Amino acid sequence: MNTGIFSKGKLIVAAIIAIIALISYYSKTDVNPITGEKQRVSLTQEQEVVLGLQSAPKMIEQFGGETSDPVVREKVTKIGRKLVNETEASKSKYKFNFHVLADSKTVNAFALPGGQIFITMGLYNLLTTEDQLAGVLGHEIGHVIGRHSAEQMAKEELTEGLINATDMATYDPNSPNVQSGIARYVGSMINMKYGREDELESDRFGVKYLYETGYQPEAQIEVMKILKQAGGGGQRQPEFLSTHPDPENRITEIQKYISELKKK
Repeated sequence: MNTGIFSKGKLIVAAIIAIIALISYYSKTDVNPITGEKQRVSLTQEQEVVLGLQSAPKMIEQFGGETSDPVVREKVTKIGRKLVNETEASKSKYKFNFHVLADSKTVNAFALPGGQIFITMGLYNLLTTEDQLAGVLGHEIGHVIGRHSAEQMAKEELTEGLINATDMATYDPNSPNVQSGIARYVGSMINMKYGREDELESDRFGVKYLYETGYQPEAQIEVMKILKQAGGGGQRQPEFLSTHPDPENRITEIQKYISELKKK
């Protein structure tokens, strides 16, 4: 085989793969109806709702079902509905539902696209005020309004396309796995950065919704301290290797945003 021809050919194919990935990504532009921000998203809002509703039962099952405590369920739903109905979230097409997962060992809260919001009993039991609970739910509502899942899907599709292009361009039949591993490592670092940005944006959404509905926005800071303590409060891996910003950095950003809101 002529090595020069092979090398040139794989570079051409790699360039085509990369161009297709980029064109596909930038063609997925949509304007967020709430924020007015132009975003690259893989799903319409209607598709987000469908995906969230279809995925919710699997997530509930994974965390041991929903809590059987009707008081807890009613409390979470009541606060969640207040946050939605009295803020810009009410103007969205999303169908918000609030779920309390029975898992008491896992400390977590998360959102599926389209408005399915979850909190585990493990986290619920650590919260001491309604304001803190509102802070957690407001943050997760922010992920939905920010369309972070749909954005992340588009970014992952782009990253996968560019990784495939890199794999082709750097392919070495004598060590095929080495370059591929490097490309995928770089790709994962890129998407981790996006995750951190989403978390900070959702923190801002959460603070805003607390402020607008009469809850204490400082409760978001209390939640960060609770999460830090739940994580052991000790040494963390470097922030750039984590999808979530360091709690102390998040607290600093939350404090800045609270000050900005109170100046308006």
